[in-house]
Amino acid sequence: MTRRSVNGEGTGVNNTPQNGGHPGDTPAPKEEPDAPNGKVELRKKVTLLQGISIIIGTIIGAGIFISPKGILKNSGSVGMSLVVWIVCGVLSLFGALSYAELGTSIQKSGGHYTYILEAFGPQMAFIRLWADLIAIRPAGLAVISLAFGQYILEPIFMPCGVPEIAIKLATSIGITSVMYLNSMSTSWTNRIQIFLTFSKLLAIAIIIVPGLYMLFKGETKNFENAFEVSNIKLTGLPLAFYSGMYAYAGWFYLNFVTEEVENPEKTVPLAICISMAIVTFCYVLTNVAYYTVMSAEELLASQAVAVTFAGKMMGNFSVAVPVFVALSCFGSMNGCLFAFSRMFYVASREGHLPEVLSMIHVRRHTPLAAVLVLYPMTVFQLFVGDIYSLLNFMSFLRWLFIGVAVLGLIYMRYTRPDMPRPFKVPLFIPAIFSFTCFFMVFLSLYSDPVNTGIGFAISLTGIPAYYIFIVFDRRPKWLQDGLDSFNRSVQIILEVIPAEH
Repeated sequence: MTRRSVNGEGTGVNNTPQNGGHPGDTPAPKEEPDAPNGKVELRKKVTLLQGISIIIGTIIGAGIFISPKGILKNSGSVGMSLVVWIVCGVLSLFGALSYAELGTSIQKSGGHYTYILEAFGPQMAFIRLWADLIAIRPAGLAVISLAFGQYILEPIFMPCGVPEIAIKLATSIGITSVMYLNSMSTSWTNRIQIFLTFSKLLAIAIIIVPGLYMLFKGETKNFENAFEVSNIKLTGLPLAFYSGMYAYAGWFYLNFVTEEVENPEKTVPLAICISMAIVTFCYVLTNVAYYTVMSAEELLASQAVAVTFAGKMMGNFSVAVPVFVALSCFGSMNGCLFAFSRMFYVASREGHLPEVLSMIHVRRHTPLAAVLVLYPMTVFQLFVGDIYSLLNFMSFLRWLFIGVAVLGLIYMRYTRPDMPRPFKVPLFIPAIFSFTCFFMVFLSLYSDPVNTGIGFAISLTGIPAYYIFIVFDRRPKWLQDGLDSFNRSVQIILEVIPAEH
């Protein structure tokens, strides 16, 4: 096992005396359903439906059910808040279309990291990767997981509050199960993602249908004076817009797994456009349903809007709402981890992370080490770190680097005019979207200069890290031998080998 697993020899051959093997040889690993032939690589298993489920499943988290009130609070009126929801949907579609061009012209997995690497070189890409690895991804995954832990236990503890330690234990179980699922099978990860996406769309339909029924029956009092000028806060509109763009964030996750998408030239743009249309439609109609049943004041006062809505419309059935919210969070966790692991896999392949992260499990054909690398950091932050402060430090960096990646699209139109572009967008689309991203970064600096400054400082530690780990790689022989030995040990334990290309 050790020799063959490390060197990648004989993965498709049964090493027995009958076919020329030796009595002491370990039999070749039995092929799993994810491994239709002997070649060890990531399979093209993501279909159009699975691509749509990855995007919708990660965009729609807990926010639309719990606190879609940041937009209403900052826009000042019901009508203006609906306009902001629609405008943010259109702007997010602009970003998604820009990424559709990037994903079809640069057919590599890795998302933002890959596009920044192609456009602006390894140093900028490494700084993005560094911020993701040490802070953004573990903290983001921990926050979604905490929401899962909270809402999965809520029906059990009602009407009392859920103890903090119980939330953290349920959260740990949730993270562990998502890690296990992604480690075991790409096919099952995608099937479960489709199921979870349909369950969250069902939850949204349970809100939209009775809400619209009430609206068509003439329940329109909350929409009277919807655009009353005296209530509209022009100074708050940028913050309302910021909240809206965050609600739609997630349209870029399919680009993290481009190499596993069937027929990416057609599938990536189609999945992105269909997903954004569905999400914008759901978000706007969900808010219309909320406003039909609840006044603006009730919505702002509610701790969990969907629970308040269900209590008014469905009585005891409202107990089911926390379960739907938990399933929605689980879908976001699953989709996010599936995408992040591919970014670490590609970064390792480019030489920016340890080699073992770009290796594939010999039977299951999943990037096992890349999936597991986030696990210890996420659980550590869950029990030790101040996750919400960390997210405040780092959240603006997401928009900075997405803006840089889309700017890279414009830059490559001039520096690489002959690059194949199966899907091409008019230049005004990436121009408007990259301006939007940089405006949001400026807004962060203006509204919260301290946290934003700390976030910049954390990300800039990537510059010395780049020179220490990547550029000046002449390590002492004893250290290099130790790292090689560690790599081999991890390979043997996880049963991973380099992918065949």
